[in-house]
Amino acid sequence: MKSIGSLYQSGDWKGEKHVPVIHAPEKVKLGDLVDVKVMVGEEIAHPNTFEHYISWIKVYYQPEGHKFPIEIGSFNFTAHGESELYTEPNVSLRFKPSKCGTIYATSYCNIHGLWENSVELKVEE
Repeated sequence: MKSIGSLYQSGDWKGEKHVPVIHAPEKVKLGDLVDVKVMVGEEIAHPNTFEHYISWIKVYYQPEGHKFPIEIGSFNFTAHGESELYTEPNVSLRFKPSKCGTIYATSYCNIHGLWENSVELKVEE
């Protein structure tokens, strides 16, 4: 059986325009909201044209000790040149974690496929 996990690509977002870049604090206090910003193409802009675009970004949080991540945001970019309107893959969300864990971001480019990135989050009491 094939695994979709092996299709995800990653890399250094400063040298690769397809990697989702995650901006989030390294640590927060228990009970605080976490502001997360995810974008594709921070250092090297992604073209976002009719022919070459980011279709979606998904953001997950996997608390320590949990078997599976929890989807905390799903964003679709559906205007790819319609009436000369182009979207930029740049999203923000907030969530309140109850324990330390990992923030994951995934994205899909219509030409270059699936991409992923992650950052650790420490929750202090």
